Amino acid sequence: MLYEKKEELLYTASLAEGKTFGEIDKTGRIKNDKAKGQLGQIIEESFFGYEVNSKKEADFANLGIELKVTPVKKNKNGTLSAKERLVLNIINYEEEVNKDFESSSFWKKNKEILMMFYEWLPNLDRSDYRIIKAYLHQYPEEDLEIIKQDWETIVGKIKVGLAHELSEGDTNYLGACPKGANKKSLRSQPYSDIKAMQRAFCLKQGYMTSIVRKVINKEDLVKFSTAPELKQKSFYNLIQEKFHPYIGMSLEEIASITNLPINYKSKSFLQEFVSGLLGIRVTKLEQIEEFAKANIQVKTIRLEPNGVPKEHMSFKNINFSEWENETWENSWLKNFFEQTKFLFVVFQYKESYSKNPQRKLYFSGIILWNMPTNEINGRLKDFWTHVQKLIKQGIELQPVKQKNRTIVRNNLPKPNFNGLCHIRPKARDGNDRVPLPDGRLITKQAFWLDNIYVSEICNSLRRGVY
Repeated sequence: MLYEKKEELLYTASLAEGKTFGEIDKTGRIKNDKAKGQLGQIIEESFFGYEVNSKKEADFANLGIELKVTPVKKNKNGTLSAKERLVLNIINYEEEVNKDFESSSFWKKNKEILMMFYEWLPNLDRSDYRIIKAYLHQYPEEDLEIIKQDWETIVGKIKVGLAHELSEGDTNYLGACPKGANKKSLRSQPYSDIKAMQRAFCLKQGYMTSIVRKVINKEDLVKFSTAPELKQKSFYNLIQEKFHPYIGMSLEEIASITNLPINYKSKSFLQEFVSGLLGIRVTKLEQIEEFAKANIQVKTIRLEPNGVPKEHMSFKNINFSEWENETWENSWLKNFFEQTKFLFVVFQYKESYSKNPQRKLYFSGIILWNMPTNEINGRLKDFWTHVQKLIKQGIELQPVKQKNRTIVRNNLPKPNFNGLCHIRPKARDGNDRVPLPDGRLITKQAFWLDNIYVSEICNSLRRGVY
């Protein structure tokens, strides 16, 4: 069926809200468990009445609208978020480098996207998934400026023969995600003989979650940039400008200028301080729209006088059963560091504790960082493989008496295992434990980046890399 007007298409799309895929399916496609893109194809042929295809132009070409069916999931607090990134068209490395943004394959196909959101629930048959919202996405002007910068970053890497080093962490809203049956799905690139993994343009999970939060949850996020600013400067340069005036100042000096409160006893005060420097008085940095959309996690770092953080950098607790059964390609560790950017806000104690008993902190600067692709596929992958092997063999747990208590040692990788990362406890106490796959209990463990590795990143501030 040909839709002549957007209003006609959107009205029809709204009629799907509340319906399950089992109710919509007219061809029996829902019964084929192995079919990829099955749910989207059901909407295409059984609801909108057009033949499933893989054409280069948008699905509703006469209207310039692409159709995408995408899942949302319910969080522990009852809100909804995007379950995954929204994968768009495959990047043809040979062709994309000869285009500008307006003539790019991304823009021609995805200028406007009709998003059909359905709620994903664990252990629910796909035929019972239900469409909860139909929404026509038109990029806000400020989003479009960042997306243009992202497209330039992706194509810029291809132009210098580095398509094989593309990573979602390179960009903010628009990513270049792996797309293929496996890691052997390779394509040629124009300026290098090295075959590059097949990738597709995608809207990142954080960006999709921001749409869900606005359109379905009816949340308001706080912006710190405007479209006119983004037309003149990059996203990162705008962040830098917010922080640059305070480099070299102590927290007290910054507070006297900005009237921001200092509360050393509060664990979250540095995060609140950072949002204040951005000109936003919110306590949670994920309330900043640009950070949420770009999946930027803020980490405050306190360097000792020698330039090394006293503490290692912690991340989420480990689910050992998941680690045992997952593959590297779908592992949390790989996907997290591929898809996440970090804003490191660096402070330093200039003098030792004996000379600086008040532990006066000075602001050193910021680093917008993502783990390099060669690091992810090198030391991080080797680490993941080693830990999975230990889990499958059975982690060693050895009780050791120390004075008035007994501690349990294990053979998981410790700090300095590979100069990058390790596993160590992150629990309330020794009784805060989780099960291993074999049923034994172990104190809650988390993934950590080594403080030495973090210091190497921070030292780039001194070298002027960031």
